[in-house]
Amino acid sequence: MADLTGKVAVVVGAAGRGNMAQAIARRLAADGARLVVAGRDPEPLAELAAELGGLAVDDCDLTSEADLARLASTARERFGGVDIAVNATGWGLLRPFLDTSKEEIERITALQFVGAFLFYQAMLRVMRDGGSLIQISSATATIMLEDHAAYMGTKAGADHVIRCIANEFGHRGIRANSVAPGFTVTPMTGKAGRNPAVIAAFAREYPLGRVGTSEDVAEAVSWLASDACFLTGQTLQVSGGLTLRRNPRNAEIVAAVQAAKAAGAPS
Repeated sequence: MADLTGKVAVVVGAAGRGNMAQAIARRLAADGARLVVAGRDPEPLAELAAELGGLAVDDCDLTSEADLARLASTARERFGGVDIAVNATGWGLLRPFLDTSKEEIERITALQFVGAFLFYQAMLRVMRDGGSLIQISSATATIMLEDHAAYMGTKAGADHVIRCIANEFGHRGIRANSVAPGFTVTPMTGKAGRNPAVIAAFAREYPLGRVGTSEDVAEAVSWLASDACFLTGQTLQVSGGLTLRRNPRNAEIVAAVQAAKAAGAPS
């Protein structure tokens, strides 16, 4: 385990029960960090903060400069600054390319690119020298998944911004990196993440033989957040080797689900 004793960590996107951001927050707290968890839903945030002995900042919209400024000032006023900042927000939009509306493109860009950019700015203004900024990206920013272009493009753009930050703020000892999971069973994956046939279709493409977990991602985040990390401007592919291969095609997923139904397996 990393030693994060005395460090202050901000994790945004932690308002969904059982989501990846909550797993990350729990891991950082277990490693000794003091947590500020942020998101838009007050009840699960308050529960998480109470569990971790941390601070909840609710009604925090990543697309709002005012909300992010409030988050940054709260961390500075309560703890004197920030050492670790994790952006674990996302919207798993799946839509055929020609059916993706302008409204959907603008919404996902506002969240996953503009909002991410604004979060980095807000956190860097209160981050202490030697800090760590971490973006939760996706293996699909590198490899293909059908009907996912808007999601993939905005994640890839945010990864490149991370590289810019690493280059511009390295003189302060600040590290900036991305963590890119593959298919992970979280609330975002919804019904697909509860279907054994879908999971098996993805798992076949993983050299390590299984899909990842939120805890796998949290492990990587913990190391990136620690002083032991001498890495910046990189994207860690925490996906069991998926990017050596590919994601399954839609037709393959459908066929796997249909075969499982025909065999009487639960869906």
